[in-house]
Formats: sequence, C-alpha cells, structure tokens
Amino acid sequence: MTIHAANFTELKLERLSREFGNLNALRDVNLTIRQGEFIALLGPSGCGKSTTLNILAGLLPATGGGIWLDDKRIDRLRPEERGFGMVFQNYALFPHMSVEDNVGFGLLMRGMSKAERKKRVDEAITMVRLTGHGHKLPGQLSGGQQQRVAIARAIVVEPPLVLMDEPLSNLDAKLRLEMRAEIRRIHNMLGATTIYVTHDQEEALSLADRIVVLKDGVVRQVGTPDELFAHPAYLDVAEFMGFRNRLGGTVTAREGDRVTVALAAGGQMQGRPRGDINVGDTVIVTVRADDMKHAPDGEGFPAKVASSEFRGREFCAFGSAADGSDLAFQSHSPLVAGDQVQVGADPARVLVFPDRMQ
Repeated sequence: MTIHAANFTELKLERLSREFGNLNALRDVNLTIRQGEFIALLGPSGCGKSTTLNILAGLLPATGGGIWLDDKRIDRLRPEERGFGMVFQNYALFPHMSVEDNVGFGLLMRGMSKAERKKRVDEAITMVRLTGHGHKLPGQLSGGQQQRVAIARAIVVEPPLVLMDEPLSNLDAKLRLEMRAEIRRIHNMLGATTIYVTHDQEEALSLADRIVVLKDGVVRQVGTPDELFAHPAYLDVAEFMGFRNRLGGTVTAREGDRVTVALAAGGQMQGRPRGDINVGDTVIVTVRADDMKHAPDGEGFPAKVASSEFRGREFCAFGSAADGSDLAFQSHSPLVAGDQVQVGADPARVLVFPDRMQ
C-alpha cells in the first residue's frame, strides 16, 4: 500500500471560539489530538460540533483562539493549504463525473501526473472496496457506495487529518452498521487521524478512541468510550450517554461509594454518587432504560405503564412514576397500558447527581 496518512505529532485547539452576532456558538475550546487518534465530537444539534469541524476545515473563520499542527499555526491558512480530507453528510460528489474522476479530483488540482494519479485512485478505490465501479457515475451507486467514494476522495490526498461531518446520517440502519465498521477499518489501515461529528452516542462509542462531548459551544467532558459510558461527570453528559430516566429525591444515607435516595415518586433507590453528596441533599437519580427493570416487592418504586414494544430479546416499556417523571425500562414480558409495576435497578448502574450539578 502506497497511500498513507501524512505525519504529524499533535493537533492543538487553543481557546477556539466562534461568535455569530450575540451568539457564542463555540467558547474557549481546548483540545489536543495525537496522530492516529479517532476523535468523536458528540452532542445535540446546536452544541458546536459542526462549527468546530468547519473551523478546522477552513470553511468558517474562528473569532478567537487558534489551531496548531505541531508548531505551525493553520487557522489562518486557506482550506486547500491545510491539506485535510473532508467527508460531508450529503457526499458532495460531482454527479457528472465518474467515480475515478471524483476520487482523483483533489490530485488533479494538485497537478499530479496522470500515471501517478491513476495509481493512487485505483488504490483508494480498492481500499474502500469499490473495485469495478470506477467507471460509474454517482447516480448509479447506492447511498453506501457513494459514501465510500466520498471517503476514497478524502484519503487519496494523504491528509494529516480526515474530517467527517455526520457521514452516516443519510443511510438506513443496516448500512450505518456496515459503514461504521468500514470507516474504522479504513482509519486503521491508513494510519489516519480522524475527527468525526455525530449526535449518535452509539456511533461515538463504537468508533472513537476518545469522545468530546459538547453542549452550548462548551466542552463538557473528554474521555474514552468506557470512561464516558460508565463515569459521566455531569448530568447533561449522563443524559446524552443514555441515562434517560431522571428522578428527583433526597439522600437518606451514605456508605462509602453508595447513597440511598428517598424518591419524590415514592420508594427508594441506591446508586453511585457523582460530585459532593451528603445526607439531606436534594439529588437527581439517573439510570439507563436497559438497566431499569422489574423490582421485587418492597424494592424500587411504583410505575404506571403507558405502552411497551418488542425489542427482540426483551420488551421496552414506557410509562411514568407517581410524580409524573417519564420512564423507560425493560420487561421480559409484554405490558399493557395501565399496568402498575414496581421497577428498580442495580445500584452499580445508577448515578446520583446533586440537583445543582447540571
């Protein structure tokens, strides 16, 4: 293989900011990315993740801070001078050009000889498993194949950084799973450094070496998938990492790394405290739907079922607690609207946050 990622040691974002009038879309973002890392920028719409990517690509100027590739400041360079590869959500392929011409367009703009260009293009097409499709137009390809062309076009120029802006959002569920595996395979084969924007926590967990969670233009937490999945530092990060059940209560006891909470919805739960929590504090209890299940009598708290749906191995039920809090939990059997059940969770799977710690 002759195609490989350009070498560098680290990419640094220092106090990177972007204002749109009175709106701070990005505020003082600091991040260091090492060569070869796969970084996911994760967060809801409007959190600043695509703004960050567009500033990196040179498609949007920063209004504060800077970007360094090793000792070279690059945020003042034009997009073509940065040499990054970009994969867009909508593929952005030239519809009148063949797959080969789309993939080789960046090389053509760089003045590469026809013979060397063909060699590189053929290798990139092989790398994304599109051998035999080089003569086709984008309109003759499936969505997944078009995305592979977009990836080939991004990597053929041997960029130090590959930027991906929600590249799988237009694909169906089966293709998303297949392309996730392909993106990680290509990343590893190329030795690339990838920054990947997504609002899908499952995508981020499955692909990234590290995840950067953003909210309202601010970095909330950076960590490995394991760290963010099990130890979110803030309530909003926990909710974005799947802790969708949220219940208010008051701490009645604490023993080591476990607290007991009397729930406003009735009953009680135990969980792991996050932050400074003491007896008498008002708290928010959070737990994933997959970890909330039927509880034996006398444990957990009461819930009223609104609906349930089959998820293959189990049923997922939706309902509410006595205080009106929305609930989602697992059941081994179907439940019907109006059923009264008792639900709870393993304390090791429950997180307890001070209600001031948003």
